[in-house]
Amino acid sequence: MSASKPAQLGRARALRKAQTDAERRIWQRLRDRRFLGLKFRRQVSVGPYIVDFICCEVSIGIELDGGQHNEWTVQQYDARRSAFLEAEGFTILRYWNSEVLTRMDQVLEAIRQAAVERRTLKSLLP
Repeated sequence: MSASKPAQLGRARALRKAQTDAERRIWQRLRDRRFLGLKFRRQVSVGPYIVDFICCEVSIGIELDGGQHNEWTVQQYDARRSAFLEAEGFTILRYWNSEVLTRMDQVLEAIRQAAVERRTLKSLLP
């Protein structure tokens, strides 16, 4: 385990305890295999990054963004993070917190479509 790993795990734990309202609401829909029978985890360390929600079965990461993600420096960081995660084989889905709070059904439908596509793709691979 690298020197930064324990600190990153501690940060992930802290993020799980300090969820935003949008994170809490979507987690209630994703947890315990409630969504398509898929196992989602929250605030998971992948390389140097912590992903809000992840499903390794279909290689999907879900990021919920607040207003700070309008800032240019944060957008650059998000782009680097998404590129890293995509290079690791994940499809990254990003939603604004406000989308989750006001259009949950549409957000879940988009996640469902991505999961079905990824599941189909994985079933075609040797």
